Amino acid sequence: MRFINKRYKMGNNVLKSLAGQTAVYGMGTIVPRLLNYLLVPFYVRVFESSVYGQITDLYAWIAFLLALLTYGMETAFFRFANKDDANKVFSNIMSCILTTTGVFLLIYLCFYKSFARLIDYQYNTQYVLMIGIIVAMDVIAAVPFAMLRYENKAKRFSIIKILNVALNIGLNIFFLCVIPETALKISSSVFGSHSGLLIWVLISNVLSSLLSLLLLMPQLRMIRFGMDKDLLIPVLKYAIPILMINLVGMVNEVADKILIKYLVRIPSEDVLLAMNMTAEEYAVSQVGIYGANFKLAVLMSIFIQMFRYASEPFFFGHAKDKKAPELYARVMTYFVVFCLFIFLGVMLYIDIFKYFVGTDGSDYHEGLVIVPCVLMANMFYGIVFNLSIWFKLSDKTFCGTVISVIGACVTLICLFVLVPRIGYVGAAVAHLACYSVMMLVSYFWGQKVFRIPYQVGRMSFYFFFALGLYYLSTLFVEMNVIVKLSLNTVLLLLFVAVVFFAERKNPMKIK
Repeated sequence: MRFINKRYKMGNNVLKSLAGQTAVYGMGTIVPRLLNYLLVPFYVRVFESSVYGQITDLYAWIAFLLALLTYGMETAFFRFANKDDANKVFSNIMSCILTTTGVFLLIYLCFYKSFARLIDYQYNTQYVLMIGIIVAMDVIAAVPFAMLRYENKAKRFSIIKILNVALNIGLNIFFLCVIPETALKISSSVFGSHSGLLIWVLISNVLSSLLSLLLLMPQLRMIRFGMDKDLLIPVLKYAIPILMINLVGMVNEVADKILIKYLVRIPSEDVLLAMNMTAEEYAVSQVGIYGANFKLAVLMSIFIQMFRYASEPFFFGHAKDKKAPELYARVMTYFVVFCLFIFLGVMLYIDIFKYFVGTDGSDYHEGLVIVPCVLMANMFYGIVFNLSIWFKLSDKTFCGTVISVIGACVTLICLFVLVPRIGYVGAAVAHLACYSVMMLVSYFWGQKVFRIPYQVGRMSFYFFFALGLYYLSTLFVEMNVIVKLSLNTVLLLLFVAVVFFAERKNPMKIK
């Protein structure tokens, strides 16, 4: 009995350690993301929805190129740093990254204008030039950030991330609020009359990314340039499937923001005239409305990201523990509970959160309908990440590629079928359908290869209970705002109380 209690305490201590690491990494994730989140209400008040649509579109391309050029090396670093000398692994991986990034940048500088024409920015090629520079610097910083995580230097990791975002926000405020007229004159004289204030959003990002590189110099100085084929061949064999997973994952993440403007149904000329918009401006404005409301799911995204930073080294570090499957199962249950709490927190207080995307009467508010769908999709994405441990630990990363390809197919089919019919709402549904399918496929496949005793019944109960509470809240829509928020607070506290007493009565023990 004493031995069982000792193991139980050890299991709890391990979970507390993960929670602590998640909280510390959260300072480097949640604070910057929340600060960046403050740019959304700022942008939607400075820019029209058509211009914000361009921001959404350009940053979707940045995300896609980042996934391409890091080609799974962050995850590969964690896997091989635990097998070999970490500094040697770091130097070899960074040698690869620096080489491929240099080649990319050289080719990109030669052909960025052609790429600009391809994605409909032929009149603003400077925007496309800037995203290439941002991508190159962020790719070089990716593995040094991973090194900080490996060395458990969470505080330094957090400080650099926060300073990056603080500079970015400060420069945005300076250029767009303090000296907007001067900034516009400078951009027009340097980049041409078609250039607007949006260029300063990208310039601010370039300067903040440069700051990150400068602050990462201690890690960059550790690089001993060289490529050991005996090390790199296994690393690349492991990383390439991760690259495919990431690329296909980017289809799931950003295809909606890129394709909406091509797929959305354009109103008649009379309607466009009444809206004082061209067909192109209308299409991009739909991207802007979708992108702004997509950001309302940021709290879910933040939690998943900070959990990912802490859990990836945690999962690999405990892979040899005989009780690891039970530990992973417990982590999943707590993860789902917290995600459901965030879902309810946002949806029950949507009357407050909606002001982050414009004031009353703003055209951005018409997109609030997508928020519950996006929140749930993000939660399923987090579950997919948790489930992915089975193919990462068994070195069957190709299985992850297959799952991601299935998700991408679901995304694209839904986008092409739904967006022309129901607009950007179809894109939100595509997002949800993608991760729902990936979650189910990964779970059933993973249980056959690397069985983890997930507490499906308990998680399902919490899931449907949370959905029931959300449905009850929709019955209060016509009530006074104060009354409605008070009733919704009671519903949120009810969820917390049920979880607390359920977990207290039926603690999850490692048997």
